[in-house]
Amino acid sequence: MSRLDECMERFSKALDRLEATANRRLQRTRAIDNLEQELAALRQDRARLGQELDGIKVETKALEGVTDEVALRLDSAIRDIRAVLEH
Repeated sequence: MSRLDECMERFSKALDRLEATANRRLQRTRAIDNLEQELAALRQDRARLGQELDGIKVETKALEGVTDEVALRLDSAIRDIRAVLEH
């Protein structure tokens, strides 16, 4: 094998290694891009769920107030009925 052939073979192997390294780098870059997109989607979901939770908390407070009012009215009605039945 001539010296030129040896140099060409080494050069070819170096190019193969460089190409393999570039492909691995490209795959990592794509993976990072995918993770960044997934993270952005998760952040949007988190914000949406936070808003939904805030709305549910408001509804819960309103229902608690209604429940308390209904309980008072029922207690009053029970007292009135007992009073009528006792007389």
